[in-house]
Amino acid sequence: MSGFKNFNVGPLTQQTKTLSSSLDEDDWDTSDQPQVTPAQQSGSLQDLSKAATGVAISESSNWRDEKPVDWLQQRKSVNQPTPPTKPAIPQQKPVTQPQPPKPQRSSIVGVSSQPAPNLPTTISASVKGIVNTSNPDIKYKNTMGVNVDILAARYPVFSKDEIAAFHQAFTSVDKDSQDQLHVSDVSALATKAGVSAQDVTQKLGQMNINGKDVDFETFLKVVSGIRKEKGAYAGQKDDKKIVLHGHLENTTHTINVDEKESFTVHINQQLSNDKDLKGRLPIDPKSMQLFSECKDGLLLAKLINDSVPNTIDERVLNTGKKLNAFSMTENNNLVVNSAKAIGCSVVNIGATDLMEGREHLILGLIWQIIKIGLSANIDIKVHPELFRLLEPGEALEDFLKLPAEQILLRWFNYHLKKAGHGKTVKNFGSDVKDSEAYTVLLNQLAPSLCSKAPLQIADLYQRAEQVLVNADKLGCRKYLSPKTLVEGNTKLNFAFVAHLFNTHPGLEKLSEAEMANLDEWLFGGEGDREARAFGLWLNSLGVDPFVNNLFDDLRDGLVLLQAIDKVKPGSVEWKKVNKPAPVTSKFKKVENCNYVVVLGKAMKFSLVGIQGSDIVDGQKTLTLAYVWQLMREHVIQTLKTLSNNGRDITEQDMILWANDAVKKSGKATQMNNFKDSTLSSSRFFLDLLNAIKPGIVNYDLVTDGLSDEGAKLNGKYAISIARKLGATIFVLPEDIVEVKSKMILTFVGTLMALAKQGVH
Repeated sequence: MSGFKNFNVGPLTQQTKTLSSSLDEDDWDTSDQPQVTPAQQSGSLQDLSKAATGVAISESSNWRDEKPVDWLQQRKSVNQPTPPTKPAIPQQKPVTQPQPPKPQRSSIVGVSSQPAPNLPTTISASVKGIVNTSNPDIKYKNTMGVNVDILAARYPVFSKDEIAAFHQAFTSVDKDSQDQLHVSDVSALATKAGVSAQDVTQKLGQMNINGKDVDFETFLKVVSGIRKEKGAYAGQKDDKKIVLHGHLENTTHTINVDEKESFTVHINQQLSNDKDLKGRLPIDPKSMQLFSECKDGLLLAKLINDSVPNTIDERVLNTGKKLNAFSMTENNNLVVNSAKAIGCSVVNIGATDLMEGREHLILGLIWQIIKIGLSANIDIKVHPELFRLLEPGEALEDFLKLPAEQILLRWFNYHLKKAGHGKTVKNFGSDVKDSEAYTVLLNQLAPSLCSKAPLQIADLYQRAEQVLVNADKLGCRKYLSPKTLVEGNTKLNFAFVAHLFNTHPGLEKLSEAEMANLDEWLFGGEGDREARAFGLWLNSLGVDPFVNNLFDDLRDGLVLLQAIDKVKPGSVEWKKVNKPAPVTSKFKKVENCNYVVVLGKAMKFSLVGIQGSDIVDGQKTLTLAYVWQLMREHVIQTLKTLSNNGRDITEQDMILWANDAVKKSGKATQMNNFKDSTLSSSRFFLDLLNAIKPGIVNYDLVTDGLSDEGAKLNGKYAISIARKLGATIFVLPEDIVEVKSKMILTFVGTLMALAKQGVH
């Protein structure tokens, strides 16, 4: 939670990846990262401090001021004779906005994709061009103003995408928009291009440019020369990936070109009618424009609401053509904290990273948001007919624990079996790349529209194209191209199948008797919201593995021990712990969980009747009781570190602080305790937020909160304002309306930490 200190990770979790249910294992790639020390790690408290200062990285030239360029015409221009001088680069309007100081960057991890497996020899060269799924008639907005085709031909050391990325970095420093930088600024861009500042300075001297201004093409010429001297020639580059150089020398990140293009098309389609994005869409999938458009947080906020409706109260968003750095920071605080609230893994990603347009982080976040949206309806509460996918002897409880990927594969194979197909699909990569399973699946879902004719085509690209033609008949030609299908791109195949399930599940409706058997599961989840909030809180601490199911994922004790060590650093003696994960022996699991109970008693938790075996057995009530007390302790310890005398903060202290803050602001609302029924309207919380940052609440938008609908609107508004200010909270509007005392305590505690650290 925002304001909660992210203590150093214990030995168990150091140098490990952070995965979530919404990430594949190849989503974050740490192989190309420099070693991160514990001192460099950042978390909830540090993110809050960073967000609360309102300080942001200096802005790049405003991309909305660029002259629109017909990207198709640019692509055609490569066939024209190369001019004797450098290509014209459109001038941009000067940006006169003052720049705030640059905040400290957080440690980060990279995104990469799996290399494509070798393709069969039946691939025909004549159809390899069938890869562009974008509409050539679309005129994209705000396309990069540089002719990458000509520059890539002139400097073959670079790929076109590298040139576009370099130009974006160049213009972010070129504040006068004159295509001219001082040599000192050029040296500062060196690490972005993967070379050292010393090499750049030396090369500029060799070219007699020292003391002069440098244009973009000269910058390319300098870096090209350095690369050639070092043997870093681009002749063996992978055209499926863009290699981007990080802020540190010798640090690179990779993004997948096909995924970038597919996600851009998704955004264009899903947000095309949004009034606040009018004039900014569609984005050219072939360019790097996507990352520039994400800098102010508006597009990402809209994407979050598209995937999980009503997550963000859009009334709190800062909109407009030219947002200043502080407004952009507020939007991106809201994006980061809302992404955490819907289940994204955004450990060590802050508002500054998004404002800097850090491509690998933005693309990874976009994928998580899209995937969560696609997975939202793969749920038995939405589709009770998923009950039909249970295998003989399988308990419904076990089926409900399956992640979305496994349920989709189960659904895929259910239809293959009904069609009499002898093969099963075990993954979204190699098992579908020959298009056979897709041909059978589409025919089973819509036999009158989708034939099995593609099976008669030997060439894999041509067969893939015909499969997508069939999908188009169902309105489902999305995410995949023949190229990405044949290459077995797991993310895009998952997206394709999830979209197919969401629109054409093809499962028989349940009878009344069958529905009656499901009632207990569909409507008896009393602790579901609480378990969800606790799981999200644990994930915000950066525990590994990522918690998907609170009761299953805590059974070996390792996640709880990591959380304890973050709440009270040094309290866990790791030599006493059975590790690494996963711990398979039940005896060792019980030992770990007994140690969890011992540490809980040392923190004065109320653990009457709770034993380690209860956690191992997944006893829901007892597990929830332990995790809640640990979450509460986290609030108290965080506030203790912020107090002047370092004393423990009690619940009564939080209530007194909140009432005093509201009273000093001139408002009359107050709270008696965390169970006070008057809190259900959220008016007290809105007054408290306005006391923390005067003017942040637009009272014209606040209802009296007397009706459930009005109270819920107020709650949604209060939660979004808190996240905008930098608070990482997992409370829902329903929790406030129903006055769930545990969640309200964490809400008030988070706001107290936020206020004590200072909000600008």
